[in-house]
Formats: sequence, C-alpha cells, structure tokens
Amino acid sequence: MSILELFVSVDTFWQQFGPIWERDQLTAGHRRKRATRLSMSEIMTIAILFQQSGYRTFKAFYTQHVQVALRAEFPGLVSYNRFVELLPRVIVPLMVYLHTQVGPWTGISCVDSTGLKVCHNARIHRHRVFQADARRGKTSVGWFYGFKLQTASGRQ
Repeated sequence: MSILELFVSVDTFWQQFGPIWERDQLTAGHRRKRATRLSMSEIMTIAILFQQSGYRTFKAFYTQHVQVALRAEFPGLVSYNRFVELLPRVIVPLMVYLHTQVGPWTGISCVDSTGLKVCHNARIHRHRVFQADARRGKTSVGWFYGFKLQTASGRQ
C-alpha cells in the first residue's frame, strides 16, 4: 500500500470517527488544546508508517526518513519533540482504526514468548525470592533464569 493509499484510508476513517470522538471527549477543566500544523490523519499515518518501516527507533525514523524523504507528503511537519507530544492524542483513534482494518478470522494464531529474568545467571544459586517458581530457560538471545511470558494473538 502506498503512502497516499494509506493516508486516504486513515483520513476517510477520521472523517467519520473524528466528529464523534471530539463530541464525546470529557473536558478536563479549562485545559487548552493547541492547534497543530499536522492533522490527526497525518499523525496516525506517520505512526503506521513507522511500524512498516523497519527502523528500530521512532526518533531515527522521524528525523532520518520522515523529515528528509517525506517532507513533500507532509508539508506541515513539526519537530520531533512536538510530534512526540502529539502522539498521545491519536492513540485511541489509531487503535480503533487498526481494529477496523482487521480481516476475518482465518483460524491461524500467532504465539510468541519472551523471557522475564529475575536475576543474573551468575546469581542463580543465591536467588531466593522466586526460588520455588523460577526456572532456567532459553531464548534466541541466550539462557536466562526466571519466567517465560507467552502471548497469543488471533482474531476470534
């Protein structure tokens, strides 16, 4: 999907969702909501592009790619610090948008696990807090002592 197609999809969603979202927001006193040079659709598009980019950090993606190569697509670009301040505004709408893009359930699920270390390997024999529950385990990075956190995802 091109950047233009992604933006059109996000913007179409925002045109329908935005007025409802703005109307139903609770007001927190007289808190000022500064206007931005970037639209909510543009902020959401950049956040999605980062996930598709392959960059390890958002800062590198924004400063090295967006501000350099995508300036023509996003003429109202703001500084990295300002963009990071704007991201919390789009978290809920972005999650709703992504949920609308999920296809039908295929019966295929993805399972992943990660190690939760409770102590350094050299201190295993002295560790007492999780002595009854923690075990040695192995990940793609190496051995650890602790627990394995497993997550599964799939549309139901």
